[in-house]
Amino acid sequence: MVIKVGGALLACETGTARLFGTLKELQSAGWQAVLVHGGGVLVDQQLKANGFVSEKKHGLRVTPEEQMDVVAGALAGSANSQLVAAAIAAGLNPVGLSLADGGMTQAQVLDPELGAVGKVCAGDASLLNSLSALGMLPIISSIAVDPSGQRLNVNADQAATVICQLLNAELTLLSDVSGVLDGKGQLIPCLDPALAAELTRQGVIEGGMKVKVEAALDAARSINNRVLVASWRYPEQLAALVKGEPVGTQVHP
Repeated sequence: MVIKVGGALLACETGTARLFGTLKELQSAGWQAVLVHGGGVLVDQQLKANGFVSEKKHGLRVTPEEQMDVVAGALAGSANSQLVAAAIAAGLNPVGLSLADGGMTQAQVLDPELGAVGKVCAGDASLLNSLSALGMLPIISSIAVDPSGQRLNVNADQAATVICQLLNAELTLLSDVSGVLDGKGQLIPCLDPALAAELTRQGVIEGGMKVKVEAALDAARSINNRVLVASWRYPEQLAALVKGEPVGTQVHP
């Protein structure tokens, strides 16, 4: 099972402890989990502290090359090590990684207008398979490297989708919202491409949620299975996840 978490989790100690407690239960139940993370809140804080202004286009962070040291430090450094530490505290055996390690992904620049922002495709699963076989929990930051050695900032939802494709695994996208919401703020239990297109046209699904839904639809199509969009904030959703029950919004291909 590939689980993606957003940066807001890093600011919530209770949520972090609850999530890793759930991962411990999943491991005990025989699941092999892989965690992929972003860290937008932390990136914003560190960019501001270093005098940079952050901009987003179509839900993706514009990343000029001169900001890459800060972005990579926040994601592959601070955020990753913070999650590794929390996993150890929960009794897990984590390994901190980035998308570049072990050739797990192949990366290239997504759009020159976005700067050092990348897109990735599945590479070699050997490293992740070996770590999982040893009972370790891979915790992967969304920093990739292209063939020329350029570091790239990859949207974490898209990164999780590719890791899901690489491992032919189930995917759960966890954020600080309970799932995909309709125009009245109510949870949409099931979402297919037609409904997603209509809600996008209406402006109900936009920005970061649009990127998340597109990633979920892409993953659902690639593995021909549902993808869950849920929240780490609600203990009942995490408990249902361990039991194999549907949680949040089920995105179907």
